Amino acid sequence: MSNYTKTNIGNEARAELHETLSLTGAEVSINSLPAGASVPFVHSHKNNEEIYGIIDGKGTAIIDGDTVEITAGDWLKISPAAKRQFFAASDSGITYICIQVKQNSLNGFTVDDAIVY
Repeated sequence: MSNYTKTNIGNEARAELHETLSLTGAEVSINSLPAGASVPFVHSHKNNEEIYGIIDGKGTAIIDGDTVEITAGDWLKISPAAKRQFFAASDSGITYICIQVKQNSLNGFTVDDAIVY
């Protein structure tokens, strides 16, 4: 049995990787909205914080009523309880990665979690 999984998502508007990569500690999705489009709902979470990385384009995020301008290169961490919705700019689509993990679950990372051989 292999210790890795590989997938290719192609050009889908939304791809969730938890099933295709058999993820056990996070949900990762890649999302694209065309110019003027939005995520069609406001949402929050019970336990999971979300990390958004803007890969291409620009738009806005409405987070707990605050309007946050977002553009390629920006990263956001949003607490579970925050109400959020994402919008592409009227003149530009937006592509972003969303990483969803349980809040306060990170016990070690990088060097602290590494085994060097």
